[in-house]
Amino acid sequence: MEVKIYRPSKSAMQSGRAKSQDWVLEYELKSARTPESLMGWTSSSDTLNQVKLKFPTLEKASAFAEGKGWGYTILQSHERKIVPRNYVDNFKYIPPEEASA
Repeated sequence: MEVKIYRPSKSAMQSGRAKSQDWVLEYELKSARTPESLMGWTSSSDTLNQVKLKFPTLEKASAFAEGKGWGYTILQSHERKIVPRNYVDNFKYIPPEEASA
């Protein structure tokens, strides 16, 4: 069985980063999702897709997968790039570029 381990990104709908600190172990898809003919809902015969396990560290998540004998893929998270700026830079005048004629 194959699983992927990743750290979720911060939600765009919230300003906090509380739910992006844990590592998530998630099963890989075994069957494709298809739209249901009557209601149009997306369905799949693979119910393991709904299971997400959270771990405080990457080491604990990978140790859990190894203990179960599962193959795993680690997806590295993209760290935030913080550009230090001064408060006064928010109000700095930047002249418009001159139009070439």
